[in-house]
Amino acid sequence: METGQVLRVQATDPGSLKDFPAFAKQTGNDLVEQKEVNRVFEFYLKRK
Repeated sequence: METGQVLRVQATDPGSLKDFPAFAKQTGNDLVEQKEVNRVFEFYLKRK
């Protein structure tokens, strides 16, 4: 991915609610949005 691109990730594991914010922090990227739609968790990560 190039700087500024946004990756959408879908997960069904409730543990992902803790995992993705931690991943974003560790990698220095931005978690710009997270939401739940019908028990599917969506995460939007922006590449720095």
